[in-house]
Amino acid sequence: MNDALSLNDALWVLLLGSLLGLELIGKVPPTLHTPLMSGANAISGITVLAALTLIIKAGSSGNGGLMTLGAVSLGFALFNVIGGFLVTDRMLAMFSRKPARQKEKR
Repeated sequence: MNDALSLNDALWVLLLGSLLGLELIGKVPPTLHTPLMSGANAISGITVLAALTLIIKAGSSGNGGLMTLGAVSLGFALFNVIGGFLVTDRMLAMFSRKPARQKEKR
């Protein structure tokens, strides 16, 4: 039995995961997207670890297709993590008090 994940299996996992994610996120109302970003960051962190594992396994077996798939998934996951932190920072900045407003109220 071969323990290595074939390119065909990896593409099916990618396709099914993408469709499931699209279906789940599509059902969320727009007002809840920002609070859910922290959960998405955690999931993307797991995806980063999985992509790194895939790259390491593909590198040791010499499978260029899986290495490419791992690199692409790593790029998408990092893009999502960084974007999530930027959106969360922007959201928190909306709720912080401005120094000029604090002086006007006193």
